[in-house]
Amino acid sequence: MCGAIHFHPPVAYVYNPLHYARAPYEKYIRTFGSGPKRVIFLGMNPGPWGMAQTGVPFGDVVTVREWMGVSGPVHPPPHMHPRVIVRGFETTRVEVSGTRLWGLMKKRFGGPNQFFRTHLVVNYCPLLFLDREGRNVTPDKLNRADRDVLERECDAHVRAVIQALEPEWLIGVGKFATGRLEAVQQEAGSSGQILGIPHPSPASPLANRDWAGAVTSILSKAGVWSP
Repeated sequence: MCGAIHFHPPVAYVYNPLHYARAPYEKYIRTFGSGPKRVIFLGMNPGPWGMAQTGVPFGDVVTVREWMGVSGPVHPPPHMHPRVIVRGFETTRVEVSGTRLWGLMKKRFGGPNQFFRTHLVVNYCPLLFLDREGRNVTPDKLNRADRDVLERECDAHVRAVIQALEPEWLIGVGKFATGRLEAVQQEAGSSGQILGIPHPSPASPLANRDWAGAVTSILSKAGVWSP
């Protein structure tokens, strides 16, 4: 449904990896997404060198292919900005947010099965937005009317995830995702506790000062993870 929305400026390009990277996305969900899950991490939307390439949330190529064992055909969308070309698992660009988030999970849990047995990472919105210059446009920067329509669709998605997986903890990755969790939790009928952690993007000053250590401390103090 999100893919049918017409977006106004500043959006000039919309990438939907759930369509063109459907195979690796489905493999990720089928392999790791069966519930229930104790902890759900909710990201905002795809990054240009992560999910936009692999179909997996925060999914930098190396982690998805080598740690998760997920791969599959990726068919680039017809309309791409020349600065953000989808090459799928052939891309050599690095998604820093993804290497930070999944790097923490690898260090903490070891193998993917140990992490995904009780955890899952999903995104609030499946679409990547770019302006005419190829710069990322995050959902909170959309035209207000477009954002209202998008939030109705994405809120429904998050409610369905919560109802299906029955998490004890709902972890918003960044302020936007945390805010959307707070908006949908009651309607989803969830008793899960909401907690926010800093977004791992290098655009965030907090993320550039031992992001992994800060997040581990937040989750340990709250009781999500053991100290």
